[in-house]
Amino acid sequence: MAPLIQLAHVHKLYRMGDEEVPALRDVSLQIEQGEFVAVMGASGSGKSTLMNVIGCLDRPTSGRYLLDGEDVSTLGRNQLARIRSERLGFVFQHFNLLARTSAQENVELPLLYAGVTSAAERSERALRALTRVGLGERAQHQPNQLSGGQQQRVAIARALVNDPKLLLADEPTGALDSRTSMEVMALFQELSAAGITILLVTHEADIGRCAARVLTMRDGAIITDERQTPVRARIPTPLERVA
Repeated sequence: MAPLIQLAHVHKLYRMGDEEVPALRDVSLQIEQGEFVAVMGASGSGKSTLMNVIGCLDRPTSGRYLLDGEDVSTLGRNQLARIRSERLGFVFQHFNLLARTSAQENVELPLLYAGVTSAAERSERALRALTRVGLGERAQHQPNQLSGGQQQRVAIARALVNDPKLLLADEPTGALDSRTSMEVMALFQELSAAGITILLVTHEADIGRCAARVLTMRDGAIITDERQTPVRARIPTPLERVA
């Protein structure tokens, strides 16, 4: 079986006036289905650009990118949008939830964009995704009635509702305290154990230790690619949460 992600000699250049600024330099990478990979590096190292390319939000300037065996390097905007809708799920640092909309309705949004016209099917799939992240009983709560960690779980459920092959998380714990961050990482580890491929960008060492593989970037290049025994993200007890 081919790797889910294959990058071969990928470069990404941005033009600023008359100057070309390299954001990715000759990146070659393979990620297998079901891997949990953290991408680390300082600001400006290229980790977000790498995620944008892998997430079909941007095209490489040169090189090849195969997603699940399909060369997506040169696809047009509409084709990339279809791939994002059907195969990818995104989680960001800021939860990007609609404020006056219930958790369930927030999770249903990708289904609307994907053309799922049946309200019953959208509701069933959204509730299933919310239950998967432990929020089935809060489906009708609005974001301002949820904690930061719960809002991020809604965002993760929204990313999962279309059953993506790949979950991309860009600093998903950046707006959370340390205890809530570990709750979110425990959820990612559960999803990884269930076979979901996860690519997570972070600058926090303790978050990176929760992944089974860590890529470190500098100046647009991958300088280390190491497998490790992930640290199990321990969910705080109820007493710890109120301490």
